[in-house]
Amino acid sequence: MSNSKTGEDDNDDAATAIPSKFQVWKLACRPHTLTASITPVLVGYALTLRLMREHPDVVFDSRHHHRHDYDSSSDAIDDATTIGTTPSLAMISLQFGIFASLIQISTNLHNDYADYVRGADTPDRVGQARATQRGWLTPHETCRGCLLCLCLAFCAGARLCLVRGIAAAPSPSHPDGGDDGVDDGRHRCGALDGSAAVGGYYRCDPLMAFVVISSMFNAVAYTGGPFPLGCIGLGELSIGYSGLGDVFVFVYFGIVATLGVPYLYLVRSIATITPSSACLSSSSHAYATTTHGGGGIIPWNMLSPSLLHSLPVGFLATAIIVVNNLRDRHTDVYAGKRTMAVRFGEKFARVEYLVLVLGSYSFCVVSYCYQRRHAWWWSSSTTTTTITTSRPMTNMAWAALLPLLSLPIALPQLRAVAFGGKDGMALNDHVGGTARLQMIYCVLMAMGLAISSR
Repeated sequence: MSNSKTGEDDNDDAATAIPSKFQVWKLACRPHTLTASITPVLVGYALTLRLMREHPDVVFDSRHHHRHDYDSSSDAIDDATTIGTTPSLAMISLQFGIFASLIQISTNLHNDYADYVRGADTPDRVGQARATQRGWLTPHETCRGCLLCLCLAFCAGARLCLVRGIAAAPSPSHPDGGDDGVDDGRHRCGALDGSAAVGGYYRCDPLMAFVVISSMFNAVAYTGGPFPLGCIGLGELSIGYSGLGDVFVFVYFGIVATLGVPYLYLVRSIATITPSSACLSSSSHAYATTTHGGGGIIPWNMLSPSLLHSLPVGFLATAIIVVNNLRDRHTDVYAGKRTMAVRFGEKFARVEYLVLVLGSYSFCVVSYCYQRRHAWWWSSSTTTTTITTSRPMTNMAWAALLPLLSLPIALPQLRAVAFGGKDGMALNDHVGGTARLQMIYCVLMAMGLAISSR
């Protein structure tokens, strides 16, 4: 998950003097771009608070150190039991935020290296000064820094992939622990015959493992280049150079970065409860929309609101790339970089920017209207399973409009990029301005979600 060009500013004048080694590495890592990695995680944190509020019988609230049981229907869970300890939401968010930040720094360093080697970073560059381009770091130094960050990201990601499950004690009638003679205790949240859960084990969550591996691969594939992809015959593979950067940023900065925390916490919550009434057969209609996750049965419909909220986050992250590529399109042509702005032209890029920004604010209005009209929007009442009984939604729809407070920041960006016709170095301020817009928009969205979850 990375966005190697987020929030670039024009630092050419300040970069004329040779900075210290610390300043050089700071410039290469581009810490000012990390808001694009951290703010989606903040939104995911707030979305998880909302999950705790709307599904207290499934999503364990570690803030209160106990699980509430609400007998709001005949199918309510009365015998839910916590096995072990569910990790705190803050700790999961911190771990995922560290992983996302390390992936972005890795991408920034490899982008610094590969753009220089491939000839995209020249003295005519109109954006921020690059450490390798200026000769402050050698290509080998930059590449070694990238590999170090990737190793650290792997360690952080591997920890996120491990989920503690529970094992059910074999019943007398089924010595193997399953109703069909198959040891299925580690694939269910409890024994079908109500036998007690004993001990625990760790297993790898395959979906999170895919996110970790693909993020690490994309960190170097975003720019591609001779190392390390060239060593395995993929030197020409490049997400950014092929024009897929917009799609990549939307998926990983919008959907993946926002859904990460709710998914991780939901998997761990379900893996640490053993309600006998929750363990139904796989043929049950109630679980038509569920599947086995890292340690239990995942009701995917519970993540639908989180998926919807990831869209505006991805829109604004993509808008940063759009204005960046609009600014660099003339030099990108000579470097063979076929971004969307190069492929479809200036007008397309400006319209794309307009659609992305307006789409983010349209989501706020649509969300507000929908919540006002449908009081049970978050409870997914048409697909509620036996273990997902939810409390009614309170009248907090106004909180969905909080991101509109960022409009004063959005209007100058729209005037300059979508309507004003600014180009080249004149867009430097608006690359950073769009990054600030995304940060403030996401913070306001997270505040609204947190308020409505109380």
